[in-house]
Amino acid sequence: MSQFPSEQLLTFATVLSEGTLDAAARMLHITPSAVSQRLKALEQSAGRVLLQRSNPVQATEAGEVVLRLARQLAQLEADAGRELGLSAEGAQLAVPIVVNADSLAVWFLQALARVPSDLNVTFDLHRDDEQHSTSMLRSGTVMAAVAATPEPVQGCRVESLGVMRYRAVAAPAFVDRWFADGVDGSTLNAAPTVDFDRKDTYQWAFVESWPAGPDGSKAQEKGPRHYVPASQDFGDAIRLGLGWGLIPEVQCGPEIAEGHLIELAPERPFDVPLYWQRWKTASKVLDVLSATVREVSAEYLRTP
Repeated sequence: MSQFPSEQLLTFATVLSEGTLDAAARMLHITPSAVSQRLKALEQSAGRVLLQRSNPVQATEAGEVVLRLARQLAQLEADAGRELGLSAEGAQLAVPIVVNADSLAVWFLQALARVPSDLNVTFDLHRDDEQHSTSMLRSGTVMAAVAATPEPVQGCRVESLGVMRYRAVAAPAFVDRWFADGVDGSTLNAAPTVDFDRKDTYQWAFVESWPAGPDGSKAQEKGPRHYVPASQDFGDAIRLGLGWGLIPEVQCGPEIAEGHLIELAPERPFDVPLYWQRWKTASKVLDVLSATVREVSAEYLRTP
């Protein structure tokens, strides 16, 4: 008999997905008491607490290990059912993926749209900064990630997708006001900046990449900034003159050519390498998804 019965693993994963025991009970069509009993039995088998009873519930460090196991077994079971022709009619596997906002806006949805429909999967997308997305792989929350880190998460394989090139841009009137005397690290930091959110370090990294000024000084702390946490709205804030920021080249290139946006430093593109990390677990679904991601990313990203 398995140390971790499949119904207990399914219940555990469902509780974490739904956020509460009551919501998981409704999803599984069992009573909250039955959910609680299964969780208790699973924790007894593991010999440690797996769930923080917060609102919503969260996995403990040990719980993250069990969650990965639960999701990997569900993946393997779904793949085996497909190969054997045993999948229920209309049954779909939900594949959780974490991806950064710019990739989602520029190319990633195109990749998902090309996944063959007969694979019969749905996608549970999580949005997070590419510098932080691997934490969701470690916790077992997702099966795959678009990440900026080449080091593979334990239990995952990694491959390079290419480079997302950004351009520092601003509206013409904004340039006239803030950069009449030229663009350098000091003037960039003095001008209002648009950041996606407080995890967005790209604009600041761009400022820091400039050499010290004539007096040998560099900016020690961030200047004024707006936070606009949506890809389209982020670009609109720059177009409307709220501040300057970095926009993917494939998005802002035509507007630069037409004069609607001014490139602040044409000789200084900002390149971000992107990587695809996925579970090592043998899976037709993940294999097909990965191949599609490679194919589409090659159309939008630059070669490293």
